[in-house]
This record gives sequence, structure tokens and C-alpha cells, in this order.
Amino acid sequence: MHVTMLRQHVVGLICAMAVGISPLAAQPSALRSYNAPIGESSVSGISSGAFMAIQFGTAWSSIIKGVGVVAGGPYWCAEANYWSDFITGYWGPIWRATGQCMKGPASDLNIKHFTNQADAKASAGEIDPLSNLARQKIYLFHGYNDAVVYKAAPDAAAEFYRHYLGDGKRGNLFYQTVLGAGHSFVVTKQNEAGLNDCSANKDPYIDQCGYDQAGIILQHIYGRLNPLNRGQLAGTLKSFDQSLYTRPHTPDELSLGDKGYAFVPQDCEQGAPCRVHVALHGCKQDVDQIGPKFVDYAGYNAWADTNSFIILYPQTKPHSYWPTNPDACWDWWSYVNHTDDYVTKSGPQIKAIKAMLDALTGGTATPTATLDSENDQSVSAPQGLTANDASDSSVDLVWFPVSGATTYKVQRAGADRAFQTVGEVAGASFGDSGLTPQTAFRWRVSAMLNGTEGPASEEVIATTRSRPLPCNDPGSCPVGPIGR
Repeated sequence: MHVTMLRQHVVGLICAMAVGISPLAAQPSALRSYNAPIGESSVSGISSGAFMAIQFGTAWSSIIKGVGVVAGGPYWCAEANYWSDFITGYWGPIWRATGQCMKGPASDLNIKHFTNQADAKASAGEIDPLSNLARQKIYLFHGYNDAVVYKAAPDAAAEFYRHYLGDGKRGNLFYQTVLGAGHSFVVTKQNEAGLNDCSANKDPYIDQCGYDQAGIILQHIYGRLNPLNRGQLAGTLKSFDQSLYTRPHTPDELSLGDKGYAFVPQDCEQGAPCRVHVALHGCKQDVDQIGPKFVDYAGYNAWADTNSFIILYPQTKPHSYWPTNPDACWDWWSYVNHTDDYVTKSGPQIKAIKAMLDALTGGTATPTATLDSENDQSVSAPQGLTANDASDSSVDLVWFPVSGATTYKVQRAGADRAFQTVGEVAGASFGDSGLTPQTAFRWRVSAMLNGTEGPASEEVIATTRSRPLPCNDPGSCPVGPIGR
């Protein structure tokens, strides 16, 4: 088989969700700068975009508040460096990427190996200090009907993060595994033309499961938000010229599209403080192949419109020759320049995304006031405590951030009705794990200011989901009620 055809066949195994774009200006321009602090930024992705989200969030952990991982595996999973891969040669990284990194088994995904590689990159200064990962909010997802990326991959990603979170920060991670979605980004819409049923593993890789994945990701990272806009959006979807952010390379040289897209809420345009979330599509999801489905239907824009989020949608493009990337995947096996810099700050695609983020956040205003801790030694009770999501063994709690709080104490009560402290977190969400399936629990949260505890929130009650029955044929497993 011709080398290019062989690679197309192998890369074709990597699938992800669809992305698209609404009608836009014909002539894309540069990104505008907004009043958006770069340290309030976050990133999420599906499949190859999930691998890239982990790479970007790890390389630039000093500025990324949280990472959403939908059907992705651990940092540097493909271990890609073609020139030094003497055992398996040129094809080694892509065989690993489309083999063990997507399918497992778990025994082939040695977490110690991945963390050692990350530690070495951090020690060399090629990525930010990994101590930053302990403060990031991490959302992971695996649908049990996913026939493309098996559960071993996101399991390994969860273990990678738990290594750096440690026991003390475990509440920063929430992992959803009990929804019957196929390989897809999951949305609430039902019977929307061009989208799939919940268990599907096909184009456009957006499955209608009655589950608002975009909103759950954003609230896990930032705490409880205002309700999404269910009507016509006031914000604007804009195109921009990606070549301005790939220099000295052309977008073609990096397998990136000529245009990228950004959704900007009206208040952000008018100078209000805003935050940036980077949403990364997966393979076969670029706008030329799919059209408007990801940008229009993933759900980020409706939340952004009422919560002052700018959503950045960078775009890849298919490339059949050099670099060979016929399915428009993000580079998570070093197809651009065949070195191991693809997981670092100097990786060509990571540099391009960072340049886009720099452009959007370049207009941050100087703060006009700060908390005077000597005069204000009290915090109020957290408001709006609610269950953002639940699995069979975890519940994700979110609440509105409390001004001045340094941390939050989370307490849980089980059947014995006695509250016990289960953890402390710096941000306004907590993934409580290790719970019994189909069991109701109560929680309350109190804000802390430099060790002094404020009053507790009102209680919230939530019930864990049932555990799915074993199914060895993903894509045909029964989809139970979502109910959330």
C-alpha cells in the first residue's frame, strides 16, 4: 500500500465530533483584544481535541484554570519522536496513538511513564511547573457506547491528573462514565436535524443525550453560572485569520485552517470583564468538512452569552501530503515536525493557540480595587449550591463564588445524617467521589478566608446514578434514562 494511503487508513481510525460555522464575514481579520485576564482562561476538547486540551493545559498550566476532556487519553501518550524511535521507526507514534492510546489495554498505559516524561519536560523548562495542575479543575468523560476511544484511555487521563492533584485536591476532578453516549460531544437537543441519537459513533459526532456537556464543563471549571440563553443570542460569531498566529509558518504547514472563529458576547465587546474558553474539535470536524454543527450545537455559545465568556474555536484542516493529516486531527503524535516538542510550549500548534489566546486577552484592564484583608475578615455563606452532574460514584457540586474567599470547605451527610468534612477546594466546585450508587446524600459548603470559616450554605440533596450493566459491544449497549 502507498505510504500516504496507509497513513490515511490508520489516521482514519481517529474520529471525533463535528465542528462548523454560521454565516460569517467573507474577509477574516485579526482577533480583537478584550478585557479578559489570561489567567482566567480554560480549554476543552473532544478526541484528538481532548488530547490537545491536555497538552495545552499542561504546557501552559500557569494560565489555565481548568480542562475538559471528552474521550481523550493522558499527556504524551503517543510518546512521539519519530527520529529517536528506533524500535518501531517512522510509524511508531501513530501506531501507539491509534492503538494503545485509544484502545488500551490499561496495562499498556503506564501512568508512571507518562508522569516521568511530564516531570522531565517541566524540569527542562519546556512546560510550566506541574504543581499548577493541583489547582486546575478537571472534567473527564467517557460514554459507554464509545466504540472509537475505549475507557482505558480516559481512565489513564484521570490517573495522570490524580497523580498531581493528590488526595488533598481530589475534589478538583470529576469523571463521568455512566452515560450511554457514543464517541461524541453530548448535547441536550432532541430530534435536531443532522445530529445523532445518543449511542451513535458517526459523523457529526454530536449525540443528543439530554445532557448539557458544555454547561457542565464550564460550571465545573468556574462554579455556578447564570442560566444559559435559550433564545436568540446577543453575542456575535466572528471569523479571524489564523495565519496571523501561525507565523513564521503558514497555516498549511501546521495542518491548520485559514480561518478560525470566536464567539464574543455583547458585554465583552463593550469592555466588561470577560473570560476565554478554548473549544477544540476533533478529527473530521473542521468547518470545510462538517459545516456549522459544532459551533452552533455544542452549547458553549448559549452559556457564554449570559456569563461573559469568549469562546475561541481554532480550526485544523485535512492535509494529505506533508504534514500528513487527512482527517484534520489535532497533533497529538507529532505529525507536524516529528519531534517531541508537540507537547510543549514550543510545539507549533500549541504556540498558535497560545498566540490566539494572547491576542484575545491583551486588553485586560488594571484592577480598580482589591480586597483589604486587614479590614474585611468575614465571608458570606455560598449561594446557589447545586448538583451540576452525577455518576454512579461521584457528584459534582457547584455554587456561586464568594467574594474574598480563599478556599471552601465541603461537608457531606449520608444515611446517618451526620455531616463530615470531605475536602477543601479553592474554586467554586467540588467533585465528591467514592460514593455508593443509587444513594442520596446531602452537602453543605462554607467559605474560608485565611483559615476563618464563614456560615454554611443551604443544603443540597443529590442521588448517585445506577451503574450501567456490562456490555461488550459499544454502540449497541442500551441507553438508560439520563434524568439530568
